Amino acid sequence: MSPLRLAGLTKRYGDAAVVDRLDLEIAPGRCHGLLGPNGAGKTTTLRLALGLVEADAGEIRLLGHAIPAEASAARRRVGVVPQTDSLDPDFSVRENLLAYGRFFGLRRAEIEARLPGLLEFAGLAGKADARVPALSGGMKRRLTLARALINDPEFVVLDEPTTGLDPQARHLVWQGLRRLIARGKTLLLTTHFMDEAERLCDVISIIDRGRIIAEGSPRALIAGHIEPHVVEVYGEGAADWQGCADRLCRRCEQAGETLFCYADDPQAVVRKLEGRPGLRYLHRPANLEDVFLKLTGRDLRD
Repeated sequence: MSPLRLAGLTKRYGDAAVVDRLDLEIAPGRCHGLLGPNGAGKTTTLRLALGLVEADAGEIRLLGHAIPAEASAARRRVGVVPQTDSLDPDFSVRENLLAYGRFFGLRRAEIEARLPGLLEFAGLAGKADARVPALSGGMKRRLTLARALINDPEFVVLDEPTTGLDPQARHLVWQGLRRLIARGKTLLLTTHFMDEAERLCDVISIIDRGRIIAEGSPRALIAGHIEPHVVEVYGEGAADWQGCADRLCRRCEQAGETLFCYADDPQAVVRKLEGRPGLRYLHRPANLEDVFLKLTGRDLRD
């Protein structure tokens, strides 16, 4: 059974369809990424799926429960990491976890037994008695992640979970999330870090203007939507060099002072650039960010 299935899901605010006839089905025991620019409908989709707002049309089944009618029963089996932390500043790390566990009807002894593993998961083993205001922003974010696991959920919703974390903390969280997947948990992840999605996700759905515009594994999306090689050309003369690049590449895009050259065989581009010492360049394989920008555009979304 799919942990989450959305069919024809629609949510409007005024005349704008924030979620527009969206279909989504998540396989159990996988990490499913939901990617999109700001305002694409990601967070609204999550709130609809959890029964926090009511859809205008469509069907939602979460862990076999009809949403929103059976939302309370479903949420007892779900862990949620919201975009913003909502920790109690008057409590210690341990007290925050204890209080949250009581919302799920867990006994104190049961919560206490889970605390060491959760604190280790979040890299907070030495901070159990620390007050929330004494924690760094990254520590608060990791505590929010640990709190979402207090009820040993079957399905975990992660809305930009590593925002504000330094590289070391991000890698710690990634290791923990992989362990959850290995234990058979199902994860639904939104993130603006394309490398995070590429590392963690088995399947990715790219959403824009409330609709899914592409779906597949990271490798399949890259192979299906983008040329295999990218040469990034920098410097004041990059724009002037585009005419030459157009003859050597499948496709070129100018973004600021950078010219992105997409090619099946980049060697001809690289050889030309080696004869232009005034230009700097980087040759790399195509990645998920290239796919994302091709499908959703490079214009800034507010």
